[in-house]
Amino acid sequence: MVWLPLRPTSSDRRAPLRAASTTTMSLEWLTGWSCSLDGLRDFIATGIQSFRDCDATALAAAACLLLLFVWYCYHVGREQPRAYATVNALMQSAEANGVQNGFVYCHSPECVRCSHHDGLNQKLYHNLQEYAKRYSWSGMGRIHKGIREQGRYLNSRPSIQKPEVFFLPDLPTTPYFSRDAQKHDVELLERNFQTILCEFETLYKAFSNCSLPQGWKMNSTPSGEWFTFYLVNQGMCVPRNCRRCPRTYRLLGSLRTCIGNNVFGNACISVLSPGTVIAEHYGPTNIRIRCHLGLKTPSNCELVVGGEPQCWAEGRCLLFDDSFLHTAFHEGAPEEGPRVVFMVDLWHPNVAAAERQALDFIFAPGR
Repeated sequence: MVWLPLRPTSSDRRAPLRAASTTTMSLEWLTGWSCSLDGLRDFIATGIQSFRDCDATALAAAACLLLLFVWYCYHVGREQPRAYATVNALMQSAEANGVQNGFVYCHSPECVRCSHHDGLNQKLYHNLQEYAKRYSWSGMGRIHKGIREQGRYLNSRPSIQKPEVFFLPDLPTTPYFSRDAQKHDVELLERNFQTILCEFETLYKAFSNCSLPQGWKMNSTPSGEWFTFYLVNQGMCVPRNCRRCPRTYRLLGSLRTCIGNNVFGNACISVLSPGTVIAEHYGPTNIRIRCHLGLKTPSNCELVVGGEPQCWAEGRCLLFDDSFLHTAFHEGAPEEGPRVVFMVDLWHPNVAAAERQALDFIFAPGR
């Protein structure tokens, strides 16, 4: 048998050409890819060399400025106007009225200081959430804990200390505080003793003309008479009274720790007539310490806090925690005149700055 070679078909004739064309394209692609890698490598090397040639200090400063700018844009974008004012802006607030248990109450159902109802904790927690949404949760752990377990704290406190409205946990507890607790404000008040005394004496002259002059309030007591003249009442300025004591009111703005932005802040002149006894009671909260600057201090006058008696002294400040059970009395003779103190509520020294800002927001007057 003889084998004869077959003639190649047209497709067989084209196959070597296609293979050659494919090989040529692959070589071109690989060559182009190699060139691209060389270019990328050169670009990266140039960038690294440029970075090495730059001053590291300048680069660090530029990076810090860029980060600060980004943070500022973010912070400003989420910032909201505060819902409370400074002490000096309180002149626009209205005067609160009413008398109850030796304190002046506004009787407003919207007032956290005055409303004792079941929904108080929910309201406080809502205010805290709103604050955290506008600002930050940073540093709010103790306040959150206090609001969450407020009922337990208030009900389980020993009878010697039972704040009526709000208890902040983990604060040092003591009936009296040393002058160093708020040294700057204590010294400032004592340096201005004569100024405050002169304005009080001008006010007190009006008592010779009528039983209860305008601006003064009579508080309930088991015996005797207790008068108060408020400049700031539950975080709200009393404009008419402040205009009558302008130098004393301006002094409040110079105090570093004065509570002027929430319902727990007060500033007033307190007058006890001879024979007066103030019933034992608790203050609303432990976040403040109450400062009494003695203006007139006859004999046989005492303040008793947590069972510990103390006497006032003219021109000297006495600091105490009024969330402890406390009372005051004036057993001096009528001819000795009244006991007079200038009372200011200051922040407890262990309440942090972030907590103060949050508490001002949560307990803002009228919230």
